[in-house]
Amino acid sequence: MLDQPQVNLFAHVKPADTPWRLDGLRAFFEYKDLGVAAATGGRVIAQLVRANEAPEKGTGWHTHQAQFHIVLMLKGWAKFMYEDKDTLVEAGDCVHQRPGIRHYLYDYSPDMEYLEVVGPADFGTEDAEGPAPVPAPGTWTSAPPRP
Repeated sequence: MLDQPQVNLFAHVKPADTPWRLDGLRAFFEYKDLGVAAATGGRVIAQLVRANEAPEKGTGWHTHQAQFHIVLMLKGWAKFMYEDKDTLVEAGDCVHQRPGIRHYLYDYSPDMEYLEVVGPADFGTEDAEGPAPVPAPGTWTSAPPRP
């Protein structure tokens, strides 16, 4: 059995009372901590992520070292490559990113905002070789690009 911190605090965070931060994983996104990492002793993080500027090159191919990772798109849309599959994720969609999946977020709408839930909270990110070509981002509009 793994040693787990014995923290299971009640947490109630009002997103309106929590500032957006620019010190997250990507400089072109803003992040809002929802207090779950502190409440779970680092077992899980829940954060809001939103577009901060237009995509230029996107995230690049990468993987995350996580046991669990979901993205729930709240507003707008984003285009990902998951391995060799081009994927449009729109408001209301939920994506489970299996551990170690190679992916590349390459385009998104100006109003893109998603909830990200990951375990552990201090998950790692590593650059990866891409298995497929990635389309160029489109014009920064609120309408999702259709194939």
